[in-house]
Amino acid sequence: VSQADAQATALTQAPNGTVRESELEKEHGKLIWSFDIATPGTTDITEVNVDAITGKVVAVDKEKAEDEAKEAKGEKEKD
Repeated sequence: VSQADAQATALTQAPNGTVRESELEKEHGKLIWSFDIATPGTTDITEVNVDAITGKVVAVDKEKAEDEAKEAKGEKEKD
């Protein structure tokens, strides 16, 4: 699926959200679109992963702003 289609799907998981970052990546053997979405009224980031082949949401994870900053610096360990 296209990035635009995957982004539209991801935004259904975070109403009124704004995509701050997106990337195409391979995770757990699957090609996914990963979107970091900021939501008004909170500093938390909602990370939504959409399968790049099927277009289905495969994961939704809420992250605190400070965790997101650490991840951006590469300090947070990968699961």
